[in-house]
Amino acid sequence: MNRTAGLMAATLLVALGGCASMRSTRDRIVRPTPVCQDAVVPIYFAPGAAVLPPGGRRVIAAAAARARGCVVKSVSVMGLADAEGDPAANLALSRRRAQSVSEAVAAAGLPPAEFDIAAAGEAGATTRKGMAAPLRRRAEITLRLSTPK
Repeated sequence: MNRTAGLMAATLLVALGGCASMRSTRDRIVRPTPVCQDAVVPIYFAPGAAVLPPGGRRVIAAAAARARGCVVKSVSVMGLADAEGDPAANLALSRRRAQSVSEAVAAAGLPPAEFDIAAAGEAGATTRKGMAAPLRRRAEITLRLSTPK
């Protein structure tokens, strides 16, 4: 009886393995319809840095890959900074972050679209209780997407 159960289990595994290979073959031939939804993609920076961090290009490449097959209506990049230091320096830093990210987005191969770059500096970088918000050390990419007609 144990031998029969083992034989049945082996047969089932072989059958399921065949199904898995059929699916991967199908996926190479039939492309799924892209999900064209607006997306906000944050890119985080080290304190005082405006150079795109190592994982930033991967995050941007993944966002661009998700947008392929969609109509890209617009792309906006907002540079942000925390509340540490001089407000004018933070505004300049947030501009450099936005520029760094926008260059990487343009190089990622998105279709042509309306492109907007802005910087907020440290505006809004503290909580109501006056605490600094370190997660403001970022640039946000907003992709406005629609399904092709």
